[in-house]
Amino acid sequence: MGSNVAARGRSLSGTLAAALESLDCESLRVTRISRFFRTPCWPPGAGPDFVNAAAEIETALPPEAVLERLHAVEAAFGRERGARWAARTLDLDLVAMGNLVLPDAATQTRWRDLPPEAQARDAPGELILPHPRLQDRAFVLVPLAEIAPDWRHPILWQSVAEMLAALPEAEKAAISPVSGPWSGLSALVKAFETQ
Repeated sequence: MGSNVAARGRSLSGTLAAALESLDCESLRVTRISRFFRTPCWPPGAGPDFVNAAAEIETALPPEAVLERLHAVEAAFGRERGARWAARTLDLDLVAMGNLVLPDAATQTRWRDLPPEAQARDAPGELILPHPRLQDRAFVLVPLAEIAPDWRHPILWQSVAEMLAALPEAEKAAISPVSGPWSGLSALVKAFETQ
């Protein structure tokens, strides 16, 4: 999850915390949350820095219904889908669901191996799991490593920790925890722990 445009008068961290509260419902339970991290915008120079985090959820919903819920929460926070990789109030990505591969291994591999120029131009018209750029992005792997370092990519068969270790040090060094204690996050984590 990420944000690089303030929404409803909230800070970027406040937007993520409010989005987590909005996501947590009877059919979708937030069970773990990483720290919030300040990360450079992707692609470089495309806008202001992001605040990113990772959350683990428990659900019996099928992947398409989870994605629909994520998109509904994004819309409630003013997300507008315009230009690819544009600045946004809220970005909620479904990165993986257990060991599920969608729609199939060949399609996931084709999107994962897409050349950079095609990545900037083309977007899949269907849900691809795991997310095809997961292994390439420190802003995903750094927070994900806090809550699921041992999860293994079902095709690459590398753990989150291994994928993160393979990234260039400069990309990892550009990511830092949001400075200072943010009481909203600690209260949110405590609320989820008592449920």
